[in-house]
Amino acid sequence: MYKLYDFLPSGNGYKVRLLLTQLQISFERVELNILEGITHSPEFLAKNPNGKIPLLEIEPNKFISESNAILYYLSQGTEYFPQDKYQQAKVMQWLFFEQYSHEPNIATPRFWITELKQADKYSKQIEQKRKLGYAALNVMEQHLKNHNFFVADKYTIADIALYAYTHVAEEGGFDLTKFTAINAWLKRIESQPRHIKITDSF
Repeated sequence: MYKLYDFLPSGNGYKVRLLLTQLQISFERVELNILEGITHSPEFLAKNPNGKIPLLEIEPNKFISESNAILYYLSQGTEYFPQDKYQQAKVMQWLFFEQYSHEPNIATPRFWITELKQADKYSKQIEQKRKLGYAALNVMEQHLKNHNFFVADKYTIADIALYAYTHVAEEGGFDLTKFTAINAWLKRIESQPRHIKITDSF
C-alpha cells in the first residue's frame, strides 16, 4: 500500500489525496505538521532531502517527491493523463505554469495568513504576491472562457494541480467573484466522481 506523508491544509498534498481517491487507490496517510519543523528531522530528510511534503512512498524505501511529479506518476495509463503526445505536453505546460506562476503567488499568502497567522508581518510581500497571483488567475480565466477544462476538454491532472490552490485562494485574500469562468470550472471539478474536500482527513 502506498504511504503518503502529508499536511492536511497543504494544497500540494491535497492534489495527491484527490487523485489517489479518484483512482480508487488505497493509501496510508501520515500527517506531518510542517509548522513544527518535523520535515527537517534527520528521519524525514533521509526520505526526502528537500524536506518537504507531499512525499509518496510507493514501496518500502522508494519515494517520489514534488506534488506534480507524483500526479504524473499516478496518472500514467489512466483517464487523467492523455495518450496523445501533444496533449501530454499541454498537461505538462499547465503543471509547470502551476508551480512557477500560480502556486508561489496564490498559495504563499494563504500560508502566511491562515497557517502562520502573520498577515501584518508579511503585508508587503502579500501585496506583491497578490499582483502576480491575479495575473496567473487572469491567464486561467482567459483559457477557461473557451474551454471546460485545461487540456483536451476533459478532466486531467492539469485541472487537479490548478484546482488545489485556486479553490482556496480566498483564504489568501484573493477575490474570485469577477472570475466567472474560473468559478464555473471550480463547480465542474467539484462534480467529478469521488471528489473530496481539502479538509477530508480520511
